[in-house]
Amino acid sequence: MKGFIFSFLASAALCFQSANAITYKVPTNGSRVVGEVLVTEVPGGNTSLEAIAAEYQMGFSNMLEANPKIDVYSPKANSRVLIPQQLILPNTVHEGIVVNSAEMRLYYYHDGVVDVLPIGIGQLGKDTPVNWITKVQRKKDGPTWTPTAKTRAEYAAMGETLPAVVPAGKDNPMGLYALYVGNLYAIHGTNANFGIGLRVSHGCIRLRDADIKYLFDHVPVNTRVEFINEPIKVAAEPNGALYIEVHQPLSKTEAEINSTKHSRLELSSEVTQFIQQYDSQIDDEVIQAEFNDRSGIPVLLNPIQF
Repeated sequence: MKGFIFSFLASAALCFQSANAITYKVPTNGSRVVGEVLVTEVPGGNTSLEAIAAEYQMGFSNMLEANPKIDVYSPKANSRVLIPQQLILPNTVHEGIVVNSAEMRLYYYHDGVVDVLPIGIGQLGKDTPVNWITKVQRKKDGPTWTPTAKTRAEYAAMGETLPAVVPAGKDNPMGLYALYVGNLYAIHGTNANFGIGLRVSHGCIRLRDADIKYLFDHVPVNTRVEFINEPIKVAAEPNGALYIEVHQPLSKTEAEINSTKHSRLELSSEVTQFIQQYDSQIDDEVIQAEFNDRSGIPVLLNPIQF
């Protein structure tokens, strides 16, 4: 991960971890880089990467991007693990909920701060929506699940019979709380202890129990919700620093999922214009290294000039 630094940022970009969210103060000076990268050590015993991710309120994919060589099932005791709590805020309006499928994070903007929560998203062919603006239409404490005929057939093929309606409770895949957006999708909990930071749902947004409870308690009905898919984020900071944050893009085919090679990166018009505008300041080796590494951590592109 060439070019990235451990940052202790100014007060405008401070973050703090509550019981149910990592909350960042939204900068008011035009900055979009917030938080800091933490470093921890793997404790002894049978600790998995998922357990460490849950402890630090991270998603599995974010932890794996930042620590690509780690043993996900049994990390070596006392080995160093990066916790990627530094990030670039998506370049969209800082209002309501923003879901970025590519980085598997949900942003909730309110009262001058933003809560950042890890999510699970839709499987290939059952994708979570993108390029969509909607709102929270209603909330439900104790949601039921009505699987489609296709979903019931898929479960039947695996030897599991689903009822027409799965009642509310701890065994419901919807979890204990749900925020319904649009007519077909929801932001909801889960009855599993894995899957946050993975493509596991039928298109809905899945969160850990404490995180969906937090949103259920704090997000009003009619809150704006925007779905985006931005694996690459860039930022030109007020102090002259240039950053890029690269995530592995979502696979579009089974072949891409099963391939040992990286999926092809497609540069958005924003990223292309950024590179063209600051070409003379960007360290080519640093940006190419990050295009290859895809660490999911903001990388400083102009360390010499800055």
